Amino acid sequence: MQTSLTARPMTPATVWPARGRHAPGNAEDVLRRSLQQRKDSQAIDDFQELPPDETAPAERVFEARWRVGDDVTVRARLSLKPAVGEGAGQEWLLVAEAEQPWDHAWPSPTGLFWPQEPDTAWDQDTATRLIPGEINPLPKDDKEIRRLLRNAVRGGWHIHVVVHEAMSTDDRGRRPLAQWLPPGLRHRVVEHHAAPQQLRGLNWALRDSGVEVPRGGAVVLPGVPAPDGYDPEDFSVRAVFLDGSKPADLVDAVTRFAALPRPLPDGAEDALTALREDWHLLTLQEELDRQRGLVAMYAEALEAMTKSRDLYREAAESAHEALAAYQESAEIAAARPQPTAPPAASPLQQLTRTFERFKVKRPSTAPAPADEGTADEGTADRRVPSEQ
Repeated sequence: MQTSLTARPMTPATVWPARGRHAPGNAEDVLRRSLQQRKDSQAIDDFQELPPDETAPAERVFEARWRVGDDVTVRARLSLKPAVGEGAGQEWLLVAEAEQPWDHAWPSPTGLFWPQEPDTAWDQDTATRLIPGEINPLPKDDKEIRRLLRNAVRGGWHIHVVVHEAMSTDDRGRRPLAQWLPPGLRHRVVEHHAAPQQLRGLNWALRDSGVEVPRGGAVVLPGVPAPDGYDPEDFSVRAVFLDGSKPADLVDAVTRFAALPRPLPDGAEDALTALREDWHLLTLQEELDRQRGLVAMYAEALEAMTKSRDLYREAAESAHEALAAYQESAEIAAARPQPTAPPAASPLQQLTRTFERFKVKRPSTAPAPADEGTADEGTADRRVPSEQ
């Protein structure tokens, strides 16, 4: 089973995404007329076209709002820009969000934006150029089948179902699956049909997806990345009777698959952010609430600035008091009489004093002079006595 290496945020339960391609023509006029008709018939409450953005002058944005179920408000945003590649035309991307988790019994948002006449070519799958809600036969070449289905499951915008026809069918067996699906799924399911002899090549083309189509049955393709909780056995139908009767098992498999948690499709994250943060179509009550919120925000900002000003003023006053106290103490210290320090002795004077101290303390080595009489007496005593 194929997986994606890039983690994407999950699709909220309240969000309904879709994307497609409009054939060459003036899609803006088609949208304006269709939305005005829906407003006149009260299918939607209101809509508006936003002025072009300077950063994307070729893009057109339409907003619409309506109510479903028990007065649940739905807001939707559709952006339209020139397509690139073969066939050109214009690509559109739609994101709708309700106040409650999405119920597939509610009307399809694309069906409220675009007209439902069969001659309006607005509902092409951007990856395969196939039409959701119709039966699309698979190519005859096995490699073309593999390339088609590989491109089909990328992006995550549509639910792809592959049905194998066990035998040739008449007009009763050519009824699309979409007519039995809930309204919210009819524009999100692309139905592929394989001829009786294509089963082997079909399953060869699907081997990278990790699924197989039973003979005379059907399977809901997992997509890339596969939803959490996807098990091929749970979304494989053993037999689909193409006799005009309702394929209950296949309808149940598609409905259960649509309820699985899935990542947001490629490019839907920015569109959802724009829907939530750059919404312009406000009711009078919403506009009043918005203005009240702005007033409250400004009041909080003003209060914070006032508190900051008061704190700054208190800090400045404390600093001035500290400076005044310091200056006063410095003046008092300067007024007191300072003791006079003796002049420092020069190095020569210090050396002279040192020698003087040394001279006083040095011991005398010369004999002390004796009295003359005393010396004579001693000398006389040491003479040899004369003969008597």
